[in-house]
Amino acid sequence: MMTDATGSALGVVAYLALFAGAGLIFLFVNLLVGRLVRPQDPHPEKLEVYECGEPTIGSSFVQFDLRFYVVALLFIIFDVEVAFFFPWATVFGKANHLADPSLPVVTAQGQLTPEADALYREMGIREPQAPATSGGASAELAIRDGGKTLAKVTLVDIFVFFAVLIIGFAYVWRRGDLDWVRAVSRERGAMRAGPPPDGSSNRGQSVLSA
Repeated sequence: MMTDATGSALGVVAYLALFAGAGLIFLFVNLLVGRLVRPQDPHPEKLEVYECGEPTIGSSFVQFDLRFYVVALLFIIFDVEVAFFFPWATVFGKANHLADPSLPVVTAQGQLTPEADALYREMGIREPQAPATSGGASAELAIRDGGKTLAKVTLVDIFVFFAVLIIGFAYVWRRGDLDWVRAVSRERGAMRAGPPPDGSSNRGQSVLSA
């Protein structure tokens, strides 16, 4: 006999298989339609290799500017970290919804209302139940206190996460990783440090100007 956990796992696998199959069908249908509908106008220039709209010059085995990789890597890191704000916002919003006095959370029989049950299930609780208290008012108070506590915990959690994110951003900014030309960051550091005490920089500039 299939248990609830097995049925749920099979349901997830079925949804993933359906999603992957729909994606593959959509891809191949578009390729087929494009092959049948697009105009056929062969031209020698269309077969030439180009990079960013520019024709290639020389061999492809050349040193590539690493600044592209640095900027792309920093963008991916901060972009992925910012994506974690979405699940936090979901939990924070539902916790505040539970703590809202205008939301009925407990019925007269001491059971959870459909609204509260849906909120708990959306936060990952499979079989939510009302707190075992002496009365409905005490259960409602416990649920609202739990929602307020959860909202405070998630707020502290996101503050810590955001602080770590800002520290990392300040670190890469201070290092000059966000400057396209690293020489600019070195010049800024030299300006903050001030001229050398022996005046060697001025003598070098005067010699070069002469």
